[in-house]
Amino acid sequence: MNTRMIAWMNNLRLKTKFFVSFGCVALIPVLIVGVFLTSELRRMAMDNALKQVSANVDRVKKRTGEMLNVPLDISYRLSNDSRLEEAANRRYESVSDVVNAYREYPDFRDFVLLYKEISSIRLYVDNPTILDNWEFLRPDESVTKEAWYKTAMAQKRLVSWNYIRDNRSGLYNLSLIRKVEFEKQRTSGILVVNVNTKQLNDILDQESFETLIVDESGHIVASNRNETLGKTLGDINLQSADAAAGHGPYNITVDGKPFKMLVDDWHPGGSLNRLRIISLFSVASIVEEPNRIIALASSVIAAALIMAFLLIYFFLKLLTGRILRLSKHISKVATGNLGATIEMDGSDEIGQLARQFNHMVRNINNLMNEVQESNRLRTSIELKQNEIKFKMMASQINPHFLFNALESIRMKAHTRGQSDIAQVVRLLGKMMRKNLEAGSGRISLQSEMETVNSYLSIQKFRYDDRLAYELQVDPEAHPILIPPLIIQPLVENGVIHGLENQIEGGMVRVEVRLEETRLKVIVSDNGAGITESRMQEIRRLLEQKEDGESTNIGLRNIHVRLQLTYGPEYGLSLASRPGFGTQISFSIPLRSDRHVSCADCGR
Repeated sequence: MNTRMIAWMNNLRLKTKFFVSFGCVALIPVLIVGVFLTSELRRMAMDNALKQVSANVDRVKKRTGEMLNVPLDISYRLSNDSRLEEAANRRYESVSDVVNAYREYPDFRDFVLLYKEISSIRLYVDNPTILDNWEFLRPDESVTKEAWYKTAMAQKRLVSWNYIRDNRSGLYNLSLIRKVEFEKQRTSGILVVNVNTKQLNDILDQESFETLIVDESGHIVASNRNETLGKTLGDINLQSADAAAGHGPYNITVDGKPFKMLVDDWHPGGSLNRLRIISLFSVASIVEEPNRIIALASSVIAAALIMAFLLIYFFLKLLTGRILRLSKHISKVATGNLGATIEMDGSDEIGQLARQFNHMVRNINNLMNEVQESNRLRTSIELKQNEIKFKMMASQINPHFLFNALESIRMKAHTRGQSDIAQVVRLLGKMMRKNLEAGSGRISLQSEMETVNSYLSIQKFRYDDRLAYELQVDPEAHPILIPPLIIQPLVENGVIHGLENQIEGGMVRVEVRLEETRLKVIVSDNGAGITESRMQEIRRLLEQKEDGESTNIGLRNIHVRLQLTYGPEYGLSLASRPGFGTQISFSIPLRSDRHVSCADCGR
């Protein structure tokens, strides 16, 4: 899985990687945190609102309970008032008697004046001799058919709360209804104490949320919204409140908008029926402030993200622009333009890459030059080897004919007893065969020394006692590979130029020894030597760049071949004193493959 993810990321463009990274480390976490904080802020606001509404309901319930305790207390006092029993049950003979009785019983009016919690008191009593003065009333048929009247008559001493119409004012009020038993007269009446609706509404007006007090029939008896007073729950689309079985909260919809509703059932004073305190609030009004804060925070976060996006885009454009410049120059180099260099500001990683790129291009140029120089050296050494071969083949018109002729001479000399002549002819043939077989490769030191030995043996036959030679070769050096014809020409030079003009003859010595990591070769003679001026001329000829015309294998040829094969620090070293002889030496590394040209020499 990780491998596939890494491969997928590696295949994305740099811009895409940056924006994916930005989304993963910034945008997505911010969105997740934003959604979490938004929901949490709204939840906290809703919880706080619900706590506040619950506190409001409790407060309304407490204050309303204190208010309703007044009519409860009045009803209790009146139900045990003997004076009321006398006034309600007395049979009056004249109107003046009724008026005087009412004047003598001012308690109803006194209670209304004393307590602002009530608006009026009514007593319905079946006494045909009384007069209706809006305090003492005879129940007519319309009253006796009312449900509240029937309920009250059927109960004994239990109060009920109903939203009924006042016959005098024509207004509806929350009323305490209670049956009063007149035990002495064995009669009864219905006491109605009307609650002061304005006072009740004042309690609700102090609440910040919409609050209703509803009777058991669903009538709104008090509200802090005047337009709902007197209506039913169905009129204001709160039918769901009728079905509410507990405290809540309940989710409801009013006029298509979501609301939260709390319902508190209440039986004031142990009443027969219940009152309900309903408080509801609009969800939109509660989350309005959190939404404003969220909108402000979202705007700030969006501005920050846009700023971050623009900054990333700006820096990414700078980054990709520099990378594209580097890529274009790399493409130029790939097409063969090794002169392409890039000027890149900055010391960051891209600047370092640009500098390393320029350094790489310079190294490639240097390497190309070295390769070209190596090819030139290889070509030159091949030309030198071919020159040797061509010069050696000057008399090679028909080598088989020449070898056959030498072999015939050798056999003829041998049959006639001229063994020394036969030996010389054999050595000459062997030497010529080795020289003709020498190409551009390398041969062992042992093979080269065999050629040297053959040459010296032939010259010994020629000069007889005038020539003496000595070969000192370290046996461990025999397998070492060296360029062909690298020692024999030096020996030939010593014989020809060192001894040819010496009547008394001379000595040629060849010494080959191993010195740590090098092979040391020294060819010396005790001939006439070389003057200082001639020595300087020879050294100048050895170091000149171009070949002069030459018809034989000379010292310069060997010197150049050594340098081409092993490096410019190698070559011939000459030392000579007139009258004492000449010494020519050179050394070669035992691991000659360290040089580029040597790899070609070994083919």
